[in-house]
This record gives sequence, C-alpha cells and structure tokens, in this order.
Amino acid sequence: MCAVKLSLASICFFTSLISGLAIEKPNVVFLMSDDLGWGDVGFNGNEIIQTPHLDEMASAGLKFQRFYSAAPVCSPTRGSVVTGRHPFRYGIYFANVGHMKGEEFTLYEALKSKGYATGHFGKWHLGTLTTEIADANRGKPGNTRDYSAPWHHGVDTCLVTESKVPTWDPMLVPKSIKSRKNGWLPLEKKQVADFYGTHYWKGENQPVPIDSSDLRGDDSMVIMNAALDFITGAVKSGQPFFSVIWFHAPHLPVVAGPEYRARYPGTTDYEANYYGCITAMDEQVGRLREALRALGVAENTMVWFCSDNGPEGQKGKAPGTAGSFRGRKRDLYEGGIRVPALLEWPARVKGGSATDFPCGTIDYFPTVMAAVGFEVPDPDRPMDGINLLPVIDGDLEERSFPMGFQSAKQLAWVGQRYKLYSKNGGKDFELYDLLNDPAESKDLAKDHPDVVKRMTGELERWRASCRSSDAGEDYKN
Repeated sequence: MCAVKLSLASICFFTSLISGLAIEKPNVVFLMSDDLGWGDVGFNGNEIIQTPHLDEMASAGLKFQRFYSAAPVCSPTRGSVVTGRHPFRYGIYFANVGHMKGEEFTLYEALKSKGYATGHFGKWHLGTLTTEIADANRGKPGNTRDYSAPWHHGVDTCLVTESKVPTWDPMLVPKSIKSRKNGWLPLEKKQVADFYGTHYWKGENQPVPIDSSDLRGDDSMVIMNAALDFITGAVKSGQPFFSVIWFHAPHLPVVAGPEYRARYPGTTDYEANYYGCITAMDEQVGRLREALRALGVAENTMVWFCSDNGPEGQKGKAPGTAGSFRGRKRDLYEGGIRVPALLEWPARVKGGSATDFPCGTIDYFPTVMAAVGFEVPDPDRPMDGINLLPVIDGDLEERSFPMGFQSAKQLAWVGQRYKLYSKNGGKDFELYDLLNDPAESKDLAKDHPDVVKRMTGELERWRASCRSSDAGEDYKN
C-alpha cells in the first residue's frame, strides 16, 4: 500500500500564499500523448499527419522549441509532471519500475487543498491500480508493493489504466497483420475478440466492465468523454479544475478506426494506423478546446500539451519521426527527449508566440503552483523544475542551471548552449553545442575540455543529490 501522506501542517507549509494580489485562479489541463515524436505534428513541420486542432492551438498559444520530457520513456516522465522532481529522486527509474511514493507531494494534492476539483483520465503508469485481480503489466492478486493509484494522491475523479491499451477498442486484442510492415487492424464485426488484459478503473476496486459500450471505438475519444464530463461538472459547480488527460496514442499497439485509416491512402498498414491514430487524438484536442469555449472558461484555462518521450522504433522502419534530431525513444540524445509542446492560455499568453528557452515536464509543477498563488516546496526538499511564468511573460531568456537526465546507463546535462552526454554511466562524455548543432552531429568534448570538466562536476553533484533523495533523506523532516 501507499505510504502515509504528508500531514496537513506539512501541506500548509508547502502551500503558503505568495504575497501581493492574486489574479483569479486559472483552470489547468495537462494533455500528454504517448510516444509522439517531435516531428509528428503539423506545427513542427509534418506535412503528412493531419493535426489541425493542435496546429490551431499552436497558432493561438505558445510553442516551446526546446521542451524536454524528463526521461526517454513513459513512467519517469509522468512522475516529473506532478512533482517537479526528477524521477530518480523517488525510485521511478524506468517504465514499469517503482511507483509514486506516498511521501511525494503532488500537484493534485496541492490544488485540491485550495479548492480545485482534480481529475485524471487515460494512462497512469505511476503504479498498479489493484491488488485484487490480474491487470495490465504488474497488477496481480496480493501484489501490494507497487500499488499506488490516483486516488492515493489527491485525485477526486478518474478513468485510468495502469499502462498501454490498443488505441481503438481498447479492451480488445486487435487483429494482427502478419507482415514485415508491422501494425494492427480493427476487429471485424463478427470476429471473436479476446480481452487485452488492461482494465479501465474509476476508483479503488471499481474496474469498468470490459464489455461496456463506453469503452468502444477510438480510445482517445473514450478518455476525452470522461474528461469533458468532469470539466463540465466542475464548471457547473463553480469549482476551478485540474484535469490531467494522458492519451495512449500513438503507443503500440497503435490501431486507427476505418475512417481515420482512410485518410491516408497509399501508405502501409502501420503508417495508416499511426497517422490515423494521431489524427483521431487531435480531434479530441479540438473537442476539448471547443468545450472550454462553450463553457465560457477558455480565457483563463491553461492548456498544456506535450509528449512523454520520442517516437518508438528504428528510424526508417517505424512511422514516427523525431524530425532532424538524433535518437528516438529510450535515447538521451535530443530525439528521445525533445518533444512537441504547447501552452494555450488566452488570459496571459500571446497567440502565435514561440520560445527557445530550454524547459520541460519538470517545470509544470512549480509553474502551476506559482500561477495559482502557491510557493513551491521549501528548499530542504530539492526541486528540479523552475517557474516558467517569467518565460511566458517574456522576462526570462536563459535558464540559470542545466537540466539533468538519467536513463539506464545514459546521462545528460543540458544547458542553454552545451549538452554533456554519456552512454556508459559517466566513463566517457560527449559534448554538443545545441545552439549551433541541434542534430548533435559533432562531438566537441576534445575541443572544450574546460566545459566538459565544469559540466561533469555539476552533473555529479546533481546525481549525488538524486541519490540522497532516493535514499529517503528528503522525507526525514
């Protein structure tokens, strides 16, 4: 089971009001796609995949040119979103490893304590969701080690899965395509279907029946249906809301419905599924934006969009693209962690703007805390993210300290200009000038030993801090 939560006194300590007049509390929506590459959207130059609603969102808001997922895989990035801390600080080292610890202070808890309605919809992947039945990757009867669900961390309303599901008819094993091109197809009407093995959950011991009509068709629509019900209810009750919407698209097994596949004639099955699945997800982003306008709350709602990591599969063999960047999912080269990202917030963000400021998912927590009138947790608990409001307002152009990354044996230390990278746990280092060589084509380590020495020292001090956090030092106060 989850560890005991922070005391009320601790929460009050973490959430003291910022001095000065506070503007009306914004609503907050986090949108995240799964394995979407930097180049898989129109607003980053893709001319094949149709993403008109995301493109409109980019035109109406702020586009982040250097936005990083905290990790090149799923679970660690997701942990960073709701804590503002690197996942190695609390044991989520990789996908399907560890869980969100009860001692961590989450954004759900922070906003709930200030009167927000809190909801989470779609993928969770920060722990198992049951100890009663077999479910998804790690759920099984009697397994309490990694049982850590949204309802343990301040989420009022949810419709969630532990991990991946097919992106069309999510409860059913899709029809396999036996070819070197890979991919899946939707089941035919008379075809016998097997249960995929991953449930949707509404709460503790509340799995949604797998034959529910609410779980048929496009999975992104299933997720958005629940999210919009939650948002509508919050608005009608006069509550500000915090809604996390984590799509499964376009993670494998990627399946697009017939109408979406038909939009991509002349492509392979895998490509049609991948492209169509993204277009279907994009439609749901459009539904959300339209609903916010119809409810009269679009003006002061922060809508964030990003991906959890780079695209799956080998370059040239899988349809996802990281654009011109080196690497893909599981890599700490740019293609594995530089992801598409947007913020739409009409009350504060000028439409059609863009920033090259290096930032990422670790910055969500402190930014939202500042936007709603909270101070971030006290300095005794290390915070890796920073408040991006000065960036949004155009008052900050350079990050004061680099961002750290760890994944398996890979290490990276990303500054305003230079990036330090190691593929072997720090035995050897590469150095890249991201301002002049974002494709990481030329290793400058031998040309700038002084930069390597300085950045290596910074990286090791940060890693030591992460090890201390992981050992539980942050929880002793």
